[in-house]
Amino acid sequence: MASVQPRLPERVATARSLARGCWSAFLDYETPKVIVVRNRRLGVVYRAVQLLILLYFVWYVFIVQKSYQDSETGPESSIITKVKGITVSEHKVWDVEEYVKPPEGGSVFSIITRIEVTPSQTLGTCPESMKIHNSTCHSDDDCVAGELDMLGSGLRTGRCVPYYHGDSKTCEVSAWCPVEDGSSVSQFLGKMAPNFTILIKNSIHYPKFKFSKGNIASQKNDYLKHCTFDQDSDPYCPIFRLGFIVEQAGENFTELAHKGGVIGVIINWDCDLDLSESECNPKYSFRRLDPKHAAASSGYNFRFAKYYKINGTTTTRTLIKAYGIRIDVIVHGQAGKFSLIPTIINLATALTSIGVGSFLCDWILLTFMNKNKVYSHKKFDKVCTPRHPSSSWPVTLALVLGQAPPPPSHYSQDQPPSPPSGRGLTSGQGADQPLAVQPPWPCPISVPPEQMVDTFNQLPVPEPSQQDFLPTNPKGLAQL
Repeated sequence: MASVQPRLPERVATARSLARGCWSAFLDYETPKVIVVRNRRLGVVYRAVQLLILLYFVWYVFIVQKSYQDSETGPESSIITKVKGITVSEHKVWDVEEYVKPPEGGSVFSIITRIEVTPSQTLGTCPESMKIHNSTCHSDDDCVAGELDMLGSGLRTGRCVPYYHGDSKTCEVSAWCPVEDGSSVSQFLGKMAPNFTILIKNSIHYPKFKFSKGNIASQKNDYLKHCTFDQDSDPYCPIFRLGFIVEQAGENFTELAHKGGVIGVIINWDCDLDLSESECNPKYSFRRLDPKHAAASSGYNFRFAKYYKINGTTTTRTLIKAYGIRIDVIVHGQAGKFSLIPTIINLATALTSIGVGSFLCDWILLTFMNKNKVYSHKKFDKVCTPRHPSSSWPVTLALVLGQAPPPPSHYSQDQPPSPPSGRGLTSGQGADQPLAVQPPWPCPISVPPEQMVDTFNQLPVPEPSQQDFLPTNPKGLAQL
């Protein structure tokens, strides 16, 4: 007796058939259905949306933002500064070495315009400043020996002593005496400060494009000795008057010199490298950086001391509280050059965005138009499959995919699937014969608008043709 080869399980065979059908469908080509709707109002909306999108990309994206360029921000930069000028106060003449701090000539420097000097301070004991919290006293019991206030001038000795002037008393401290507000003298240096000149030498480099440039163009040795900055006539002479900088920042020089402040000199290098190098020029702007109207912390000041010895033994210092104008030089910029990759990306984005008009008009047609039902039937093709009990899901899946159904054992014994009238069983087929594959048929059309009911009733109902159904073929989706 010949041996019977084992058959694969039905689910495995169905899975393999389904996989072959999916692979065949993967290689199919699909194209959308194009429907022309002759509606002038909708056409105006469609073209208006397309025009707005086109204008946005052409004007803003490509012309203003220059999105066709590859860009680089934050250039590598170096800054060298130098201040020149002299001024006088009530007691002496001041030169650059005394009123510019720090003297190295970096991107941040201060020009002293007013000072409060506490001369001849020595280490000893003296009354604490009345500006310090809990420094006033009436007797020694109010002062704790060894107490150290971080905001004070020194270590308290425990004694209550008369203040430098007046009838008040404060706790005695061991510190540099006299303390700052005890005998300080104010001097104003801002009388000639508006005429100080400031050289700001700046050079930048964009490594991505290998482009470098500086803010001094002339090659003459004595060029900087006879020029002053002017945005129109001499933009490559980076010598600025201090008064000009303060004026461009919108500040009053006298008030600023008394209280101090921070002024920013912003150098902007925005370069279009598709143009010639001469079109890449620095642009200067000036503004105040510190909070001008903050009552708790307005102005700008700092302290420093000068030390010396008397008779070679006693160490003495002069404490100086300096008010001044701090200059912060800030460099930023952006360079751009044509590149094919960002151009292609932005063109593709523009062409894709034009499809928003179609989406908007489809939404209007399907939602607000009177004939939205007609448009919906024209736009969407629906295909239904025969309804089967939930236990016959392999049959339903096979019918959708155009496959042969599983063996009859999977059908319900009580309710076999019945084909549409005139289809399914051929002559001579009995109940025990295999059922023919039932292809899906088009879904019934929903009720059309009222104005089209009469027209639809007068039209003859055509018999469904062979091409309305999916072919029964074991190759499945390959022939869909």
